[in-house]
Amino acid sequence: MSSKFLSPQTLAAIKDLSLVARMVVEGFVTGQHNSLKRGAGIEFSQYRNYQPGDDLRQLDWKMFARSDRYYIRESETNTNLRIQFVVDASNSMNHEEDGLSKLTYAKLAVACLAYLATQQSDEVALYVLQENKLNNVLTEGGSRLQRFWLGLEQMTATGKFASKQVGDSLLQTTRKKTITIFLSDLYEQENEITNLLGNLRSRGQEVLLLHLLGQKEMTLDYKGAVLFEDLETGQTIQVNATQYRERYEKQYQTWLRETAAVMRKKQITYDQFFIQESLDKALRLFLKVRTR
Repeated sequence: MSSKFLSPQTLAAIKDLSLVARMVVEGFVTGQHNSLKRGAGIEFSQYRNYQPGDDLRQLDWKMFARSDRYYIRESETNTNLRIQFVVDASNSMNHEEDGLSKLTYAKLAVACLAYLATQQSDEVALYVLQENKLNNVLTEGGSRLQRFWLGLEQMTATGKFASKQVGDSLLQTTRKKTITIFLSDLYEQENEITNLLGNLRSRGQEVLLLHLLGQKEMTLDYKGAVLFEDLETGQTIQVNATQYRERYEKQYQTWLRETAAVMRKKQITYDQFFIQESLDKALRLFLKVRTR
């Protein structure tokens, strides 16, 4: 079965992010009309006969199986970028539904996106942001993905979101075009996340925001009296979910619409992802942003 049909819960049970990344990306590529081979660019152009000295990584083995002849897939462009992954690792990312937390979903998404990026020979970097701490998991020149997988696997969520001063360290200078892919549930106290993203965008970086949501938290899918706790502040509130549901859903939808409008105004690419959702959507969105 293609990995595109596997749920995030099933993928998380594999416990090997590198294997998950290969499964999802290769399954995704198989269903696309474009070539996504390493170093071959993104847009497939044409086939030509293999000639001695050609890069063997661009051989199309499926064509060989059908025709018993060697063909090279040529592509239109080959643009190397810096893809900068930033994960919100504050405590609210521990929110769990159906056995899967937001942080675990973020790890799966980053693993797959990073693998796809490296197949394009892009440089990848990984940052973890939480209270007064910025951890650069993968340093410059990190084509060695083993460090990337290890950094993801060891990532934990705790505390609050990082302060603005810590986040500003992401504004490093590089000659390469930079795409910052930010994964967060956007729970903030004083617009610290929104301000950081706006600052990155105003400094010339392309910013892609993956807003992670839970279906139950959006619809208040609970019954009777429920005690809710803010995972970052520790504050609690008890409500009758059945009576409060309609009002809550309206307020939640208003927040989502306002958030989307703010991101559009800041020229930030924004999309919402349920943690129960297939990872293929994130891959398609990344390729759309990358080819701009």
